[in-house]
Amino acid sequence: MRARDAAELLLLAALWGGSFLFMKLGAFEFGSTALAFVRVAVAAALLLPLVAQRGQWAALRQHGRSLALVGVVNSALPFICFGLAVQSITAGTTSVLNATAPLWAALIAWLWLGERPGRLRLLGIGIGFAGVLLLAGDKVGLRQAQQPMQAVLAIGACLLATGCYGFSANYTRRNLATLPALATAAGTQAWAAIVLAVPALLTWPASPPSGSAWAAAIALGVLCTALAYLLYFRLIARLGAGRAIAVTYVIPLFGVFWGVVFLGEALTPMLLVAGATILAGTALASGARRV
Repeated sequence: MRARDAAELLLLAALWGGSFLFMKLGAFEFGSTALAFVRVAVAAALLLPLVAQRGQWAALRQHGRSLALVGVVNSALPFICFGLAVQSITAGTTSVLNATAPLWAALIAWLWLGERPGRLRLLGIGIGFAGVLLLAGDKVGLRQAQQPMQAVLAIGACLLATGCYGFSANYTRRNLATLPALATAAGTQAWAAIVLAVPALLTWPASPPSGSAWAAAIALGVLCTALAYLLYFRLIARLGAGRAIAVTYVIPLFGVFWGVVFLGEALTPMLLVAGATILAGTALASGARRV
């Protein structure tokens, strides 16, 4: 891998890892639904002009239903779930749980598409979810919750979000494989914004969010969604999807780092152990390592 590609991979991981920091900074004032709406609306506003510039509007119309489904399942729902989660658990813990997405992708591909994983991948799925149990059992990041049940529900919300990612990865591969990646990104963000518009209006905070909350929300849309997608698609074009997906293993490192540096979150030994366990299982489950 060239130095330029490695640098862009690290930048992408830093951006996606930073999304949990920005959600933490914005979710308490916006609420999870309004924050998710601002994020996808800003991203759509930046990406749609690029689609028009490249003449891909016809592709958006042709795949409208599939884009709408993926927009809901891959953006609207997960962003709401993570926005809820960061109000009860740390940003670092949330970023570690985000790494379970490839585990769900492998499991759903087996149950839905009949793509039975080999023994190593099955072992990886088991190891990955064992790491989740370690994280939950030790109650890492749960001490900030007013009630323990809120923290348990927050972990459940993270797993629901990553389960959505796992479903979307398989659905996109089956139904949107021929659609240009930029059109897929712009279309899904636009549909997510449409779907979230009314719920966001109904749940819009009574007190105007502060400037710092707005800055966090806009950063989510500009940096962690629009710019991150563009970087990801460029890496896929240069490296291939198999190598570009390696970003999954670096995101939690940045998510934990940003949380420690900017939010003063604790870096506990069990968080490190559980995170390493989840990442090891994810690597096996996604076929990134062969033993």
